[in-house]
Amino acid sequence: MENTVIFQTFEWNSPSDGTFYDNLAAKAQELKELAVAAVWLPPAMKGVSPFDVGYTAYDIWDLGEFEQHGERRTKYGTVWQLRACIEALHEAGIQVFADLVYNHKGGADYTERCEAVPVNPDNRLEEVGKPREIEAWTGFNFPGRQGQYSDFVWNFNHFTGVDFDQLTGESGIFRILGENKTWAPDTDKEHGNFDYLMNADINHSHPEVREELIRNALWLIEEFGYDGFRLDAIKHISAEFIKELQARVRERYPETQFIGEYWQGSEAPLSAYLKFTDYNLRLFDVPLHFNLQAAASDPDYDYAKLFAGTLLQDSPLNSITFVDNHDSQPGQSLESWVAEEFRELANALILLKRDAYPCIFAGDFYGLEGSEYGGLGERLRLLLELRRDYAYGEEEVFLAEAGAYGIIRHGDEEHPGKLIFAFSRNGERELEVMLGEEYAGRTFLDRSNQEAEVEYRVDDDGVLRCQLEADQTVYLVTV
Repeated sequence: MENTVIFQTFEWNSPSDGTFYDNLAAKAQELKELAVAAVWLPPAMKGVSPFDVGYTAYDIWDLGEFEQHGERRTKYGTVWQLRACIEALHEAGIQVFADLVYNHKGGADYTERCEAVPVNPDNRLEEVGKPREIEAWTGFNFPGRQGQYSDFVWNFNHFTGVDFDQLTGESGIFRILGENKTWAPDTDKEHGNFDYLMNADINHSHPEVREELIRNALWLIEEFGYDGFRLDAIKHISAEFIKELQARVRERYPETQFIGEYWQGSEAPLSAYLKFTDYNLRLFDVPLHFNLQAAASDPDYDYAKLFAGTLLQDSPLNSITFVDNHDSQPGQSLESWVAEEFRELANALILLKRDAYPCIFAGDFYGLEGSEYGGLGERLRLLLELRRDYAYGEEEVFLAEAGAYGIIRHGDEEHPGKLIFAFSRNGERELEVMLGEEYAGRTFLDRSNQEAEVEYRVDDDGVLRCQLEADQTVYLVTV
């Protein structure tokens, strides 16, 4: 099996001109050549405006087809452009993952009166006022779509909370009251209970809501050919609902893949979530992301602990490794950007190591719109080629200390070449890599400098010696 990767195709500031799908379709063959096996598309459903990145979900059945909220298309294009894009990617042999925003809805069509109680934003289990009538933006009847694909009309019974009372003009978190209605008990325990995130929070315990969302997921596969789903904000969604969603979808489409975004820097709740969902999905390795951020800011970082407390170490088959994404990039809600001088190394660490399934970021491929960061360009292409051609077989860590790290990938039967990846951030080092007498006299080429080839010869004792300067990285491959 070839070494493959997932590509997150967008960043927060991707252009809002409606050409996204066309541009991505044109890159399909290029991505395939770099061993991209799957792409993660941005949320395709209609948001509150044509500039909406997609996470303020308005209509999950409108993928750029109906005149709603000011435009027919979404930020990324029309439904017809989306279909053509998916077709081009499939023709190149690339799977396509939809981004499902099933936690909340925004941009309601009208307000409704309902009973609610204000709660403490820092502890959503603590009521900070008496129950009262509020006017909430919870009515969704989608007049532009006129019931096509689904005639479901959302009302306040289908939500657990909102963040604004139109009656008083007061902002806050208001838990909507009703029989047997409360925050979902099986969400993250941050803030007491982290069911509520934003906008009108969907009530996943309501049977009509569950059926509507599951029917939508099945429709996306049937009508558009999606191969899998990236599940947004699952720490805020009933884990029991996510489990049912997976089961119902896979009952009809067994090969459907699921990737969950559970933004939590500690590995324990992620492992608990995987256990509860029977290890039937992968999670983004957020703890590793934070370890990479810490390493980037410290030249003396101890690389012996880089993978400690990560999913890559504890549940590699359920880990999606990544450096950054649209939420963690500068200026966004979860900003935790890995410093730019470390970004090549960070990407090398997730691409050249064994196990897991790395996800590369559009911001590293093409840069961030409106930013001085222009991406890694050819350096990222080099890493993808090294992964595709050499990062196989057993892995041997021969250097893991303060400021320095090094591994050997020993290759396999179909890919017999070896790869040595090493770097030093805090001083000169003399590398002595024991390869064995059978490698005596063999030559390794350093691919780190694409303008000036440097070769190293293995001595008669089977040892490859290499001088590492401060802030130097080598990618050595057998010739």
